[in-house]
Amino acid sequence: MSAPESADAVLARLNFGLPESRIAQTGAEPRDSSKLMVVGESLQHRIFNELPELLRSGDLLVFNQSRVIPARVMARKPLVNRQGGGLIEVLLLREEATNLWSAYLKPARRAGKELWLGDHKAEVVGVLDDGARLLRFETDLKPHLDEIGRLPLPPYIAAGDDRVWRERYQTVYARDDGSVAAPTAGLHFTPKLLARLDERGVEQAHVTLHVGAGTFKPVQGSVADHVMHAERYAVTPATAAAINRARAEGRRVVAVGTTTVRTLESAWDGQQVQAGEGDTRIFITPGTPVNVPDLLITNLHLPGSTLLLLVAAFAGEARIRAAYDAALAGDYRFYSLGDAMLLENQR
Repeated sequence: MSAPESADAVLARLNFGLPESRIAQTGAEPRDSSKLMVVGESLQHRIFNELPELLRSGDLLVFNQSRVIPARVMARKPLVNRQGGGLIEVLLLREEATNLWSAYLKPARRAGKELWLGDHKAEVVGVLDDGARLLRFETDLKPHLDEIGRLPLPPYIAAGDDRVWRERYQTVYARDDGSVAAPTAGLHFTPKLLARLDERGVEQAHVTLHVGAGTFKPVQGSVADHVMHAERYAVTPATAAAINRARAEGRRVVAVGTTTVRTLESAWDGQQVQAGEGDTRIFITPGTPVNVPDLLITNLHLPGSTLLLLVAAFAGEARIRAAYDAALAGDYRFYSLGDAMLLENQR
């Protein structure tokens, strides 16, 4: 038996050029009017609001209910002799401990330096391996983020009215604060569509994975050397029980988004999904079995990305290549605000 081919070779074959005009700058309105490509033995071109027709009564949809926080803040340096006070762009990543946040700073600041986010003083108390800084605040910053922060949009989306983005770059079922990027597969759902799915007999459950800025980090160099960002996840006992019951009864589990896949596979103990919470750095690449979900709803991802490797592991390289060729030949829109795919697990 020949050795499995490297993920580097798969990623190279999945590389593609994409005109900037194909990168969606606005989401479809209504949200569920985006295109939906169904990828299985053949390709179907549907509309997202037709999802109830594509699922069965008894299927279990699992959503990531993390909510994006206004994590981008313009801070200022302290005044020295009434001079200075220049601006620093801060991207808060997550609260590591009480009043201790990891963050990217532009320009960077050395340990021991101070800065002000609104009326909230912070000191740089450490530097992490990826260049992020640890900021120690004197008070709890979280209640004030809505006032002083802006939503952190992906780098390929042009900035606009923050008030508009706070609604549009958020799933309608978001509950748990903590992400710095939206779990974008969920942006296609509307309350009306969720109600139709419920009427269809499709069950719904929720997990939480707080999406970090590392989701935008492309693979540079060898896949084997790529360091995945750590993200916090939680699976409630009720959700774990619902998933394990569905699997035992032969009903399909449908993951909404790659973050949900990563959560479920992180909670998989080899036999079933375990309730609990923790950090995960799981990296799913071709050759990695995906054990829990039978179907995956996802957007069209960046070339060279870890997410493209994940969908190739899930659906198979040949199917993903055919799907992306069809999307490029057609008028599918790409990335966070673009169109969607419904993928079958190749197992």
